[in-house]
Amino acid sequence: MPLRWDSPVEELPGIGPARAKRLQKLGLSTVGGLLAWFPRDYEDRRKVSTIQDAKEGEPACIQGLVAEQPRHSFVRKGLELIRFRVVDAASSMTVTFFNQTYIKDVLHLGMEYIFYGQVEGPPGRRQMNNPVVEPLDKQRFTGRIMPVYPLTAGISNHLIAGGVRRGLDDCLDQLPDLLPEDVRKEHQLASAAYAWETVHFPPSFEELEVARRRLVFEELFFLSAGLTMLRGRRTGTHGPKCEPAALEDYYETLPFALTGAQKRAVEAAAADMTSGGVMNRLVQGDVGSGKTVVAAACAWLAAQSGWQSALMAPTELLAGQHAQTLEPLLGRSGLTVGLLTGSVKGKARKTLLSQLAAGEIDLLVGTHALLSEGVEFCRLGLVITDEQHRFGVNQRAALAERSGEKPHVMVMSATPIPRTLALIIYGDLEVSVIDERPPGRQEIDTFLVGEDKRQRMYGFVRKQVEEGHQVYLVCPAVEENPEAGTGLTLKAVTTYSQTLQNQVFPDLKVGLVHGKMKPKEKEAAMAAFSRGETDLLVATTVIEVGVDVANATLMVIENADRFGLSQLHQLRGRVGRSGHKSYCVLVSGNRNPETRQRLKALCATNDGFQIAEEDLKLRGPGDFFGQRQHGLPPLRVADLAEDVQLLQEAQAAARTLLKADPELSAPEHREVRERVRSLFENNPDIFN
Repeated sequence: MPLRWDSPVEELPGIGPARAKRLQKLGLSTVGGLLAWFPRDYEDRRKVSTIQDAKEGEPACIQGLVAEQPRHSFVRKGLELIRFRVVDAASSMTVTFFNQTYIKDVLHLGMEYIFYGQVEGPPGRRQMNNPVVEPLDKQRFTGRIMPVYPLTAGISNHLIAGGVRRGLDDCLDQLPDLLPEDVRKEHQLASAAYAWETVHFPPSFEELEVARRRLVFEELFFLSAGLTMLRGRRTGTHGPKCEPAALEDYYETLPFALTGAQKRAVEAAAADMTSGGVMNRLVQGDVGSGKTVVAAACAWLAAQSGWQSALMAPTELLAGQHAQTLEPLLGRSGLTVGLLTGSVKGKARKTLLSQLAAGEIDLLVGTHALLSEGVEFCRLGLVITDEQHRFGVNQRAALAERSGEKPHVMVMSATPIPRTLALIIYGDLEVSVIDERPPGRQEIDTFLVGEDKRQRMYGFVRKQVEEGHQVYLVCPAVEENPEAGTGLTLKAVTTYSQTLQNQVFPDLKVGLVHGKMKPKEKEAAMAAFSRGETDLLVATTVIEVGVDVANATLMVIENADRFGLSQLHQLRGRVGRSGHKSYCVLVSGNRNPETRQRLKALCATNDGFQIAEEDLKLRGPGDFFGQRQHGLPPLRVADLAEDVQLLQEAQAAARTLLKADPELSAPEHREVRERVRSLFENNPDIFN
């Protein structure tokens, strides 16, 4: 009986309940799901090599004759070998199989087979272990470009490839071509059936590229259509109307001049806020680029029309710092700034909440406490969140619900993200980029050193402290964990801080902060460092989004090779926040040339956007955030570092379609609408 797209995966030959359970770990439960499990790589198994000419250490297909009866030997419990000699016209090699005793019964003396595997040893002493072996007249996994799939324990590549082959044979004619015909023709895209068949079993790499182009375009087209519709829903919503006001009046109250990039961000936000719609804007800028001043200008504009603003920060310390920064920036214009955190209790909290409800506070800065019981705004018109990836979209929405109507939303992020990635991650937000540094901000000198320079590095730490400054030392782990097989021990904050205090710097004060500490303990450790009570702060990446400590001039990052470039850049941004010359030292004993090149890229520039582009190329988009909080679908085929041109084409095509049919309500667009709906199932309001 032929299989269907929605048939359970165990109906495929060779996949029983046990293997189906393992496939479930990969999220594969139906035949259609398996067919959508695209290869991660390909092996070219078309060319047949002789035993003598095969390159040592590289996989090769070899046509050879079994020249002796396979011998079975029992080495020890759990290890059995099958070994025999294979010859071709000019040479021979030894073939060994481990724990595959059935091989001796399926290979026959004097018969020719294709062996695919890695050839080891010099000519004359060649060998191959555990190769793929097939009869000449029944080649399934040799003589072709072979797909290589992501796997899990107990599931082989051949099992998935075999299941996909059977699934395509039975189900390919059930695959709908969801792209509108005119879009397909205009962009010269292959049919869906051709693309799915070819991406799994390409006859050539040229045809594979044609198939991949179709699949990437389709993925980005539906994603762009959904994001355009989401943005349309939000921009079509009636928002708190702000009357236009002369921003120059506000600028004149400031003790410094704004950069051109800051002014552009303020003007774009002001245009949103005075449009009558709802602003949803991401203000993206490197550490120290002056995003807070942009937020202050927007709070000032909101207040001119009688609207209140709220700013939510991830920690009490950061909220307090924002309040300290914003008070003078807005106080000169007669605006009132309040601070609400978990520490504000009793009478002080009651007074604050009563002032808020009466409209006497123009901007309330706080932590998650802003979402707590009893916090009522009089007229909330603007919500600002700091460090978007620390807050889920739902928390942003919860704060927005404090108002009778949807307030304007501004998100500030100090994580520089390549524009292509920002379009996907923050697809429902307009993006403003602050790409200029305010005058007077120091460049941070960055150095890469090995373990052999550790004592010199400690000497530099002491010199900074003697000059009256403070130092961060960041480690990748909380506790010691010798990594199996690597011989490396990651520097761990708990033991490292004790070593520094007891053995290296007994005369200095060493602080400690890590993610496993209770929030109050963390805040206390950071506050002590902020007040100058500790000289050195040993920390994990919890300080990545942290407070400004103007007196900190040196950032030492241990095992720097364990971090992504963007994260290293974020950590480096904790210093250089004053007029003092600042430094970052990357410590790594890793000798891998690629790793060293990556770390040297950080030493060469302070430009966060350049670093982010490099990081995207090296690591792909998945690692920019530890966890997705954006409700957007993951990409299965597209590579945002490589497919920028196709992304732009797909976005233009989606916009053209939605301009003609904004609701995708035309009968010929019904399948497009359903595909977008299923893609954005985490955003059900897309069609409301």
